[in-house]
Amino acid sequence: MPQSRVVARSASRPRSKRTLGAVTPADFERLRQLRRMQAIALGLLLFMAVVFVLSFALQERLPWLGFVRAASEGGMVGALADWFAVTALFRHPLGIRIPHTNLISEKKDEIGEGLGSFIEENFLADDVVHDKLAEIQGARRAGEWLVERPHAEHVSGMAASAGLGALTVLDDNDVRDLIEGLVRRHVVDPEWGPLLGRAAESFLDGDHHQALIDLAAERLEQWLVEHPQAFDSVVSSRLPSWVPSVVDRFVDGRLHAEAVRFAQSVAEDRDHPFRRAASRFFADLARDLQQQPELQAQLESFKHEVFDSPRIRKLAASTWTTARAALVEMLEDPGSELRERITTALQDFGRRLLADTTLQYKIDVWVMDVVEYLVHTYRHDLASVVTDTVQRWDAQEAAEKIELQIGKDLQFIRINGTVIGSLAGLAIFTFATFVIAPLA
Repeated sequence: MPQSRVVARSASRPRSKRTLGAVTPADFERLRQLRRMQAIALGLLLFMAVVFVLSFALQERLPWLGFVRAASEGGMVGALADWFAVTALFRHPLGIRIPHTNLISEKKDEIGEGLGSFIEENFLADDVVHDKLAEIQGARRAGEWLVERPHAEHVSGMAASAGLGALTVLDDNDVRDLIEGLVRRHVVDPEWGPLLGRAAESFLDGDHHQALIDLAAERLEQWLVEHPQAFDSVVSSRLPSWVPSVVDRFVDGRLHAEAVRFAQSVAEDRDHPFRRAASRFFADLARDLQQQPELQAQLESFKHEVFDSPRIRKLAASTWTTARAALVEMLEDPGSELRERITTALQDFGRRLLADTTLQYKIDVWVMDVVEYLVHTYRHDLASVVTDTVQRWDAQEAAEKIELQIGKDLQFIRINGTVIGSLAGLAIFTFATFVIAPLA
């Protein structure tokens, strides 16, 4: 909701001095306690007034009532003075605009600035933040918390909710465009020829191509042994039609046997001429990929033809759609393998945190550095949140909020003022009666 609407609603909402803007059950409980203390303070004032009237009327007949009158008189004065002091904080006493009353409403902005400055200088000071972070030992506590499976499941659920939120907010077309852009920038646009040439050279230098030749030879031999008829039909189709069938069978059998022996010899002989020829072929291909512009151009043309094909684009789109649906299903299911793996990983991380004090120290130091940097850099901005919030409050609403929070405790000032006033009045009258009067 825009801030202007919040301010407008706050300004237009009718306030009642009776409720002081209480909205929550806790607010109404504070209001009940405040009214109770106000009633006690008012009751003491009325009690002192009644005692004063009675003692003043009867002190001529009962001289000792003079002491009672002095005590009650001092109590009334103390009660009224402290009532005025407490009331002047939040409103004009009796609605009379006496100077230096209704202080909180009148000084709201200055109070906000003072609170913000106080928080900035005392709570967000570098040494205070550093000492507090040093006491926390957050990594160890995090480890103790994460090893408990319910806690790990809770974090896993939060991560799943965040993932679902991201998948829900993200537009499929935007994601596909992003993936396509990244693939094109980092995969399609760079030239493949030199890169593949260097990769092939490294592959040959490590003699890894021999494993491919072994695999090809073994698979060829297996196929020839298991499918002789297929091989014979291929060979026979290449012979002239006038060749007798006996000759066909002889040629087919002989060539089949030679092909099987060739595959076996290639697989068994590490220095077979075919292996050397294949090595030279791969070496020449690796060199040409790096040095021959014609071959590089052919490879680039083939690459763009494949990646720009509508079928490839459609395949990429369907792949993302399928992957997204699978992710949503796994994230929504608390018993899915993905959620279970996340939970297990969090527990394992918690156990590692507990066992590895070095890791604890590194994480604590890293967190301290990050938090101290953020607090040091944005300390004034953090404190200004308090200042700006208080300044945005309506003046009367601010006074009501503060009175609701601390008004109960302030009523003790009125009660104490009544008691202290009574004792002071009694002490003054006693001193005047027994010390000053005899001297006069």
